[in-house]
Amino acid sequence: MAEMQNYEQFLNVHGILLTATGLPNSLYHALFQKLSSETLDGGNFFQIESCENGRQRRLILTSEFMGMNSNVFLVDHAWTFRLSDAPIHLEKVPGLTERMGSLMCVDIDLEEHDEGTNGDLNDNNAKVSAEEILESEICRAKEFGNDGVKWLELEELDLDDDNLLSLALPTRCPNLVALSLLGNKINKMDTVLEEISKLKHLRALWINDNPCLENCSSDVEDAIIQAFPKLEIFNSHFTRNYGDWALGFCGDRYCKENPEGDGDHQFPTMTSLDLSDRLIHNMNKKVAFSPVKFPHLTSLNLRGNPLEENSVCELLEILKRFPSLSSLEVDIPGPLGESALEIIESLPNLFLLNGVKVSKILETEKHVVDSILKPRLPEWSPDDSLVDRVLNAMWLNLMTYRLADEEKIDETSVWYVMDELGSALRHSDEPNFRVAPFLYMRDGNLSSAISFTILWPTQDVKKGDECTRDFLFGIGEDKQRSARLTAWFHTPKNYFIKAYERRLQKLQSKHFTSSMDSKKPSNLLRDQNPMRVYTDIPHVQEFLSRPEFVIISEPKEADIIWTSMQVDEESKKAVGIRDDQYINQFPYEACLVMKHHLADTIQEAHGAPEWLQPTYDLERHLSELIGDFYVRERDGLDNLWILKPWNMARTIDTTITSNLSAIIRLMETGPKICQKYIEHPALFRGKKFDIRYIVLVRNMNPLEIFLCDIFWVRLANNSYSLDKRSFYEYETHFTVMNYRGTLNIMQTPEFVKEFEQEHQVKWRDIHERIQNMIKSVFEAAIAVHPEMHNPNSRAIYGVDVMLDASFCPKLLEVTYCPDCTRACKYDSEALFGKGGILKGSDFFNIVFGCLFLNETKFVTPL
Repeated sequence: MAEMQNYEQFLNVHGILLTATGLPNSLYHALFQKLSSETLDGGNFFQIESCENGRQRRLILTSEFMGMNSNVFLVDHAWTFRLSDAPIHLEKVPGLTERMGSLMCVDIDLEEHDEGTNGDLNDNNAKVSAEEILESEICRAKEFGNDGVKWLELEELDLDDDNLLSLALPTRCPNLVALSLLGNKINKMDTVLEEISKLKHLRALWINDNPCLENCSSDVEDAIIQAFPKLEIFNSHFTRNYGDWALGFCGDRYCKENPEGDGDHQFPTMTSLDLSDRLIHNMNKKVAFSPVKFPHLTSLNLRGNPLEENSVCELLEILKRFPSLSSLEVDIPGPLGESALEIIESLPNLFLLNGVKVSKILETEKHVVDSILKPRLPEWSPDDSLVDRVLNAMWLNLMTYRLADEEKIDETSVWYVMDELGSALRHSDEPNFRVAPFLYMRDGNLSSAISFTILWPTQDVKKGDECTRDFLFGIGEDKQRSARLTAWFHTPKNYFIKAYERRLQKLQSKHFTSSMDSKKPSNLLRDQNPMRVYTDIPHVQEFLSRPEFVIISEPKEADIIWTSMQVDEESKKAVGIRDDQYINQFPYEACLVMKHHLADTIQEAHGAPEWLQPTYDLERHLSELIGDFYVRERDGLDNLWILKPWNMARTIDTTITSNLSAIIRLMETGPKICQKYIEHPALFRGKKFDIRYIVLVRNMNPLEIFLCDIFWVRLANNSYSLDKRSFYEYETHFTVMNYRGTLNIMQTPEFVKEFEQEHQVKWRDIHERIQNMIKSVFEAAIAVHPEMHNPNSRAIYGVDVMLDASFCPKLLEVTYCPDCTRACKYDSEALFGKGGILKGSDFFNIVFGCLFLNETKFVTPL
């Protein structure tokens, strides 16, 4: 088709796409005109402004007025990519990284950082030493007639344990009130406790970003408190002993120039107090926080504190007693209540709640989520490259679509970043604009389509108004809207942590006891004639050669139906399958072979067994996952997760990330589970590997399952790495190379021998743990879903297993019979190996012999 010439052709080609966008019919013609002439005229109507101290941008209307549905604008796509290609694009496409860095506001400190680095160097290009800083502070204290050094900052000086001891701080600075050792190389917490505990007046201690914290147990704070009975602030968080000094520090009354303040009379003059993110558990701490001490307090920030030791009523009663309090910032939902209205009704004297006028909130008759929550701004370390900054921040800006292609129905999604104008649209629950992706097929063909985003006003907007869109358009609370906003906003941590703790408590209460019937051989009712097998799987037709079986072409006449299609009641009627025919599927086997159902089945039966990584169905348990993420973050644990589609093979749309926004945004490409990544797996030759076990199921009740004596070891192609950039490398973190990369497999005996030599372990011990785990999986299935039992079902399943660094097995997934049968075709030389124990062609003879003739050759009963 030639380039379309008129509006009618445009409608004929794009009619379905136009309807899907939601664009009003009245704007179709205007859109056609702008697409035909490639008119990008947004700059005539809008202006981009910097906000949030340069870390975010917003879009402002510059024309006098724009009515609802009065105009439509084209927004170009600045970057379009598939996720695995993101680092390559940024490194290879000239100017792309710089443009994205500017658009995402992650380049704002580059010049300052370069200048600052130079400023930290002396004339000999070496850092000022800790000894020099200490001597300078001692001289300064003497000069001003102070009672020794009270406040000392020894940050990022490469101090190690010996350096710290050599400074003799208790002798030279016995009256220290605050000490910061942030960003050094102190390895042993014992060194800190032994030396610094002699500082009896210490109120604040910072040892963040030192190796000693990485190796500490979770009760490190208890040890710190015991060593420093007067300590009120540890690593920027309040300790249980917090009091006047900590409150005064947050109120800017205590600082380096004034480490001990001016006594109690300083608090009555304080009008503002920022206590955000201090990990405060209890606000009514003795008399430290009270209206008597802060009679003129007008502004209070309590965001980011769990406050779990106070009830809602208790907290509200405390705040009610502050006569001048008019501005409050707090997590919603959170420790003060579930909604803004609830808090306003309890504190009627408030004028501002989270920076929003109370009158405005009351007018809307609901809490405005985007106004209540603080935006999640891009974060980075000064040492991060611009590419890494963009890869981390892009989840705040990305949009996605998937092209429908009959030949590639499981094709991975396309992600894109709108141009500077489109990316400046911030979120609102009550937006005044709407956006939608649109593919313009100029000549009527998808192959030549150009992608745009279209933008139009959905409310009347006047000059100076901020232009906003709903990041979660069409997604309500039935689809976890509030939790999903965590991708862009700092939502209340305590709310999600409590949801996680409730789920964990429920899982830990599970005590599964197998009630399976005693195992007894099942018998097939057949005469001496060969069993007739109908199959649509070529490899079964080719390799099933035993005389006890004969392949036929008519399913109605078969004794055994071994098929690649899913057999349900509808297909049974269509094909004419009878109840007395054997089928290679069990009813309700989705409880095993779909990843979210598998997790549900195991958790319902076993709770949280060691062999199943923490797993969340994001469609139902996003809040609990967010809580788990926050707890791990709080406790200093690794936070790397893997996201897997419910029912896709070949690791399609599977992603590894430690970015919470990424986890939430990836829900947009389809239903997924989120599972704790095995960060430290057992390696083989320095590479990651997993094992495919073939499980034959003869009966579900009584449970009769058998494990093939030969298993399939699958190796990654690259050496294992936890470098952030490696998470985009398929051949580093994944092992399924049948469709991508070079197939890298081993024969069972060869692998076992070499693995035992490399790790000095006995494989039989590992194998026994794996067998017990696999048995537990199938016991869980029949216990939770007894409807699986069917005396005329037989099946094989693939069970994928990985070992952690302690050689404990971890369940990855279970694949169902047709998938497992197809996988075994590679060309079963992959499974058994040339010259190995068995020939590849023997596989289906063994399977059918076990399942239908009660043989146990080359299989182990579990």
